Amino acid sequence: MSSNTVAETVSSLMPRAKEELAALVAFASVADFDQFPRSESVGAAEWIATALRAEGFQDVDLLDTPDGTQSVYGYLPGPEGARTVLLYAHYDVQPPLDEAGWDSPPFELTERDGRWYGRGAADCKGGVLMHLLALRALKADGGVPVHVKVIAEGSEEQGTGGLERYAEQHPELLAADTIVIGDAGNFRVGLPTVTSTLRGMTLVCVKVDTLEGNLHSGQFGGAAPDALAALIRVLDSLRAEDGSTTVDGLAADSRWEGLEYDEEQFRRDARVLDGVELIGSGPVADRLWARPAVTVLGIDCPPVVGATPSVHASARALVSLRVPPGVDAAEATKLLQAHLEARTPWGARVGVEQVGQGQPFRADTTSPAYQAMADAMAVAYPGQEMQYAGQGGSIPLCNTLAALYPQAEILLIGLSEPEAQIHAVNESVSPEELERLSVAEALFLRNYAAS
Repeated sequence: MSSNTVAETVSSLMPRAKEELAALVAFASVADFDQFPRSESVGAAEWIATALRAEGFQDVDLLDTPDGTQSVYGYLPGPEGARTVLLYAHYDVQPPLDEAGWDSPPFELTERDGRWYGRGAADCKGGVLMHLLALRALKADGGVPVHVKVIAEGSEEQGTGGLERYAEQHPELLAADTIVIGDAGNFRVGLPTVTSTLRGMTLVCVKVDTLEGNLHSGQFGGAAPDALAALIRVLDSLRAEDGSTTVDGLAADSRWEGLEYDEEQFRRDARVLDGVELIGSGPVADRLWARPAVTVLGIDCPPVVGATPSVHASARALVSLRVPPGVDAAEATKLLQAHLEARTPWGARVGVEQVGQGQPFRADTTSPAYQAMADAMAVAYPGQEMQYAGQGGSIPLCNTLAALYPQAEILLIGLSEPEAQIHAVNESVSPEELERLSVAEALFLRNYAAS
């Protein structure tokens, strides 16, 4: 089987892939069942299970994970004595946010300016299609040369850890020689990239109380302690004047060794408004991949419309802290909690509740699987050498798998390059990236089997 045959097969399958991705994107599979029907997630899971069975997978099952969601599992046997490769993606998606901000319906795959738009198109339903395309290309000429396990998670975006706990309870299920996580992305379109590090994450809810109940701001304002003002002050203490993250006791001066990120390119990728400064100091890659970063995800307080002239008795916020490799997420959680408690002003009562947590990840890029992927990428992206980049996001499952299978090699690739705008309105996927990465994954499986 030649690389040309693989590329030609994948190319011929792209129209079908578009139809399938459209069918999968149509499910509003947000794993927040207070806001979105569980039936949407079940429908997406069953779609994937049906697709796996059609490709000859055995033991296909919808796994009921401890967080109340389902992950889809399937096993495709390869030649006797072959290595085993686990292919990962997730089918749950972020909420569409402001649907009015989308240029086309978020759950309707729409082609525009050479890209396919829809929630989950890149993150990570496109990853499901990437795995299917790679396997179909191999089956079309010579067969799949390794044993393949596929796992499609149903709650990755929620960070509720269902699949991690299920894997710990059934450690034999996902055992593999190499694991390909299809939930990352190239540094930019056309530049083949593997993600070698992931920041970890801790998520806490901080609540401030100052009064038994709200008070009239005219009668009591000026002396009565305002819980919302106290919360604003403590949240502001998490940033230095330049906007960099400052959590007492948490180092924030690490350096990134690898691919650099041009500041002007980052401004374009992040769509920073003209005249607005970037936050933090040092190279952009340091800020994104090697240092902690705090984000206030939400605040509970009265909206502007309908607000009354009141001094507020209580206020709370959801705070995310991304932690770089080399920092223990549990220790970072303790430091964040201590910081919030110590910096709350006026003796206000403060409570900090941990909502979620995931450890950072660093891959071993010297392993044979990385060479097999580099060779595959060089063919799929002619004239380009595979690059190594970090990712500011977290995939907690990576550390669970690394702990369960310490001998396994873990690679992170995917479709979430900057133009994809994952988690934002108008998320999209580049069909060219889907095609090339599917070719690369197919060639990787062939190279790895022969190594």
